[in-house]
Amino acid sequence: MDVSMTLWVLTILGLCALIAADFFIGRKPHDVSVKEAGIWTVVWIVLAALFGLGLLFFGNSQASGEFFAGFITEKSLSVDNLFVFILIMAKFSVPSHLQQRVLLFGVLIALVLRAIFIAAGAAVIANFSWVFYIFGAFLIYTAWKLIQEARSGDEEEEFEENRLLKSVEKKFGVADKYHGTKLFVRNNGKKIMTPLMVVMLAIGTTDVLFAMDSIPAIFGLTQDPYIVFTANAFALMGLRQLYFLIGGLLKKLVHLSYGLSVILGFIGVKLVLHALHENGVNVPEISIPVSLGVICGVLVITTVTSLIAAKKQAAAEQPEKDSIGA
Repeated sequence: MDVSMTLWVLTILGLCALIAADFFIGRKPHDVSVKEAGIWTVVWIVLAALFGLGLLFFGNSQASGEFFAGFITEKSLSVDNLFVFILIMAKFSVPSHLQQRVLLFGVLIALVLRAIFIAAGAAVIANFSWVFYIFGAFLIYTAWKLIQEARSGDEEEEFEENRLLKSVEKKFGVADKYHGTKLFVRNNGKKIMTPLMVVMLAIGTTDVLFAMDSIPAIFGLTQDPYIVFTANAFALMGLRQLYFLIGGLLKKLVHLSYGLSVILGFIGVKLVLHALHENGVNVPEISIPVSLGVICGVLVITTVTSLIAAKKQAAAEQPEKDSIGA
């Protein structure tokens, strides 16, 4: 898809306007209700759908299909990331009324970092077609790792701060308590960070690790930087509301890791086939409609089987709870 600089500028300005509107509406710290989170989740999904349809009418069907495939993939991977966000919130004991502010700025940091990753990835792909082999192998390895982790049943109980975050804390210092929405305060004449600033950085920088598999995954569906960026942007911007909407339901998605591993493995194979095709090897290429169908089908099956498994587990635990209560 041929994208002019004017369209790039208008798209970025439009996304900035949406982010500003989101910030203005939720600027006052408060506990986010399920109703509010649900309404805004629908709004962001509708906006993404309208953007995809816009690509269909003003661009072409391939661009639209690639956007929807990329958006759904990034959204599903983002849901898995919410597990870590919950751990971060617990680690820093973030007050419930400040959590939406943390997520807003954390997602903004993540969006900027991902834009850098996307630009770098697009430049590498444009000059070195063999990188598709590396991306494909990495996704297949990640898929295998996800399956191993899911089968082991081990769950990460506590969030560990990365080196970058620790070095920033050491350099600036951190206050011993939250100070409302302030990011910096003065202590004995020295400007130091509040815990709110630290947790925002934790959310944003941790997303860099998530981008290590999500960016190669979406490049496996499209090599158009414009579509890669917009699909990531729409997937991330609705993440804050999704956190409050399904935070309590995440534990019920017990098969999510299996579903994501299938999707990542599928895209990894697609990338390898594409690389072979680019090198003149006569192999079949997987089309976008097929990719979209596989991704949606896997997510639907994973969700249904997860809810069934969670219901059976709850039913099995109920007699035990009743006996303890008696």
